[in-house]
Amino acid sequence: MTTASREDWRRPGPTAEQRRVDLWLGLGVTALALVSLTLARSTGAFMLGPPPSGPEQLFWTVAVTLPLVWRRRWPAATLLIISVAFIAAQARSAPETQFSAWALFCALYTVGAWGQDRQRSRRLRIGVIATMFAWLGIYYAVTIDHIPPGAFADAVGPVPPVLAAMVTGVLVNVLVFGFAYFFGETAWVAARREHELRTQAEDLRRSQAEARERAVLGERVRIARELHDVVAHHVSVMGVQASACRRVFDRDPGKARTALTAIEQSARTAVDELRRMLGVLRASASADAEPPAAGGVERIGELVERARAAGLTATLGVYGDAVALPESVSQAAYRVTQEAVTNTLKHAGANVVDVRVRYLAREVEVDVTDDGRAGRGADTLGLGLIGMQERVTAHDGDLEAGPRSGGGWRVRARFPLPAPADPPVGAQRTPGDERQPAVDTTLSA
Repeated sequence: MTTASREDWRRPGPTAEQRRVDLWLGLGVTALALVSLTLARSTGAFMLGPPPSGPEQLFWTVAVTLPLVWRRRWPAATLLIISVAFIAAQARSAPETQFSAWALFCALYTVGAWGQDRQRSRRLRIGVIATMFAWLGIYYAVTIDHIPPGAFADAVGPVPPVLAAMVTGVLVNVLVFGFAYFFGETAWVAARREHELRTQAEDLRRSQAEARERAVLGERVRIARELHDVVAHHVSVMGVQASACRRVFDRDPGKARTALTAIEQSARTAVDELRRMLGVLRASASADAEPPAAGGVERIGELVERARAAGLTATLGVYGDAVALPESVSQAAYRVTQEAVTNTLKHAGANVVDVRVRYLAREVEVDVTDDGRAGRGADTLGLGLIGMQERVTAHDGDLEAGPRSGGGWRVRARFPLPAPADPPVGAQRTPGDERQPAVDTTLSA
């Protein structure tokens, strides 16, 4: 906040719970003031002179203290009412002064802490304080001539007793009103700083959410680029096969030609539409976005070698009977492994990293573990986990990322595979297969 915005900030009004607290506080102070009045009447200690009638004493005691029940809801009005009642009560020599003075202190503090308009609050408090000192001067001027001759018979100090009494009263009031003003300002500043901290925390949460959204969008664009090559390849193969079939198929040539021509045209149209759609996605990405470098499970060994070259003890294990994977699944498994190994190198402080690829009955699983710091989380690892989750979710898989019970960190991703009765079509890869399978565009008659 700037200085101007801080001055313009208005503290929100009290909550329902705070208003209930004020209600009980006002009633409690009023009850204690009535007890104090009873004790003062019982002892006969009428410091301000002969008191008024009993009902009037009760009236002034309640008038000074009871408005505290509205102190945070209407702080300015509460201070004005209490101030006027306080002066009037002293002018009428009401004997209860202790809790009445604390009620005035509380009202003055509340205006400083809860006043909506800061300029008005300052002027009101300064005006009330000045009025109280003016009243104190009037009180001294009126009562100085009525002091009994023997009131200061035992005085031994160097300062004249009347002057000493007056200075003492002024000093006490300076402290009382000064503390009320200071604590009110302090409470308002604390509330403003709390508001600033909440605002900054909300801005930070909003920025983090926007960063996550941008990361998700960027990751989806990268996935779309990779899937574009895969899908375009498969659809192109469909078109080539359909075209070849149309040329060699001689059974009912008319219907076959019509159907296969439609297949060929649909394949070409699909490729064109897919390229047009992904062109829009590419245009929306930043110009320096990472290009979708080709990679599949057959390149996981390179990641292990890279970790080994960086000084880690890196191992790779392949378990189960390797099967041909759809290219999109192979790329996703590679990317998850790449991100996990990169996080180990950057953030883990690890000495050992173990990469495993498991071929299960209906799934392929990549599992990366290390012996680094187990306390690091998603924030420490940046936004990499978001990319992993997006890739795994895109293939209806499961991702586990977190600390291991024995220490270190684990990232494990499972990708479902097509049923054996419905094998994947098109380019497929297995670990160790560095070659792209050729596409046979000819069909036997």
